[in-house]
Amino acid sequence: MTRNVTGRKAVRAIVIILLAALYLVAGRAHIVDPEPFLTITPDWVPYPEAVIYWTGLAEIAGAFALLQPFGKRLRQAGAIGLSAYALFVWPANFNHLLIDLTREDGGFGLAYHIPRLVFQPVLIWAPLWVSGCLGWPFAKRES
Repeated sequence: MTRNVTGRKAVRAIVIILLAALYLVAGRAHIVDPEPFLTITPDWVPYPEAVIYWTGLAEIAGAFALLQPFGKRLRQAGAIGLSAYALFVWPANFNHLLIDLTREDGGFGLAYHIPRLVFQPVLIWAPLWVSGCLGWPFAKRES
């Protein structure tokens, strides 16, 4: 049992580092080069430039919340924020697929979009799992 708990903690630590790296890189990209994100933002999103900027800051803040070693509540708040963010940007990912399908060159193609869309639930679930908000899979919470 101890070996299993230790293995789970190691996997969680690795997933935290991977998620934090992903969101730090993505957050920086949103701030430094927002144009690619603006092209896939649905038309119904108000003030898209501001939304892209603030989502970049939110990604960075969430990454730091996951990485901090103290304060389980801050880590869980960051995880909930990142999970909600991943859920709410899912429409932009679908929009990007539709935009690319109408392009003459096919854009990034289905080999890019299908895994991205299928993987989105993992990006919603993983922060909640590594922060202890959810057990695996959705069983009683683990410490």
